[in-house]
Amino acid sequence: MRRLGVLFPGQGAQHPGMGRTLWERFGCVRDLFAEAADILHRDLQNLCFDGPEDVLRETDVAQPALYVVGYAGWLALRELVGDGLAPVVGAGHSLGEYTALAVAGAIPFADGLRLVAERGRLMRGAGDVAAGTMLAILGLSTAQVEQACLAARQRLCPDGIVVVANDNAPGQVVISGTPDAVEMAASVARDLGARRVVPLATGGAFHSPLMQPAAAELSRAIAAAPIGRAVWPIIANSTAQPIQEPAEIRSELAAQLCAPVRWVESVRRFGAYATDLLIELGPGQVLTGLVKRIESTLPVLSIGDGEGLDAVVTSL
Repeated sequence: MRRLGVLFPGQGAQHPGMGRTLWERFGCVRDLFAEAADILHRDLQNLCFDGPEDVLRETDVAQPALYVVGYAGWLALRELVGDGLAPVVGAGHSLGEYTALAVAGAIPFADGLRLVAERGRLMRGAGDVAAGTMLAILGLSTAQVEQACLAARQRLCPDGIVVVANDNAPGQVVISGTPDAVEMAASVARDLGARRVVPLATGGAFHSPLMQPAAAELSRAIAAAPIGRAVWPIIANSTAQPIQEPAEIRSELAAQLCAPVRWVESVRRFGAYATDLLIELGPGQVLTGLVKRIESTLPVLSIGDGEGLDAVVTSL
């Protein structure tokens, strides 16, 4: 068996039709969607399969939907490979960190789904209360983007809030904060030579101080949730360090809502585990593309709603 790492995408990867091929092919996936519907009191299956897209994009819908589809990919892979499927490390981008922890056995599926649903609800509420926005800056280093954010905060102090939210790949950094500060940082970034700035369709300023009200309430839910030891280490978003013990997991989940996603460092951390294959489980191939930009020699495959599943099994 190869030394496998597993990856789970976050909000933004969702699209109508996700999970359908897995649901059609695997009874365990149909059972999972039925369980999710009972827990959420919502027809998640139809939302995932048919949308509409604007509803599926809403934070409190997208997050539980992505959690279920990512977990479904894991169940399908395990059914084909067998119980011997044993990653040596895992990670998830933002919301995907919950899926990674559930797959690693640290959080029971049902309890993880309840936490994710609460996270999405609180984040949407925080976005409704404090208007925020996010955009991607392409073509600058992380240090240059941090410089742009600092310049914007200094010009707008004390009212401007803008921070690096996602260090996704070399030359692709996402910033988050209040609209005026984000726009000013984008202007500075252009002056520094940014190739492009791309507004993101999000429901708020995720991974910024504007999420603090949501983080405070979510921390209470995390403290009450049954969290155990992960079977394999998960590379934490906020520190890019491996976590495995319950106390570490609780601390990370409480911190990551306001902290930046250190994805470049997280992917590079896989080298310490001698991984020779990464598999992205979830809709699309967002993380697959980022990994190729971060570590071009590290093989990465995507199951993506069932597409590529047989190729992954063959590679194992």
